[in-house]
Amino acid sequence: MSDTKSESAFRTISEVAQLLDVKPHVLRFWESKFDQIQPMKRANGRRYYRPEDVALISGIQHLLYEQGLTIKGVQKLIKDDGIASVRAQRQSHQQKSNQGTSLTLEQRSQLEAARQSLMQARLLLAD
Repeated sequence: MSDTKSESAFRTISEVAQLLDVKPHVLRFWESKFDQIQPMKRANGRRYYRPEDVALISGIQHLLYEQGLTIKGVQKLIKDDGIASVRAQRQSHQQKSNQGTSLTLEQRSQLEAARQSLMQARLLLAD
């Protein structure tokens, strides 16, 4: 992932998958279950996620993986409380867990790039 992208930049499915630590097919599956996830698609079919899409997906991931809701439960929450409540779920959790040390998307992507570099270096040293 490019470490020079701003927080407002569009992201590819690979970048979002890496950022949220899920496989791209999971993101495609969630798109089929949540009509509210609507990445922009180019003529070649490539997906580009807006920052608000990433925030929504992050909220859905939090509700599914960390809060233990089912897909139907998250769908009902979106229907009853709206998309903003799902986005807020993740932000609220991050603020509580980070306690003043929250990272921006750009910082997270830079850390992930550094982690990948360290893993590659480790593999080289192991050989």
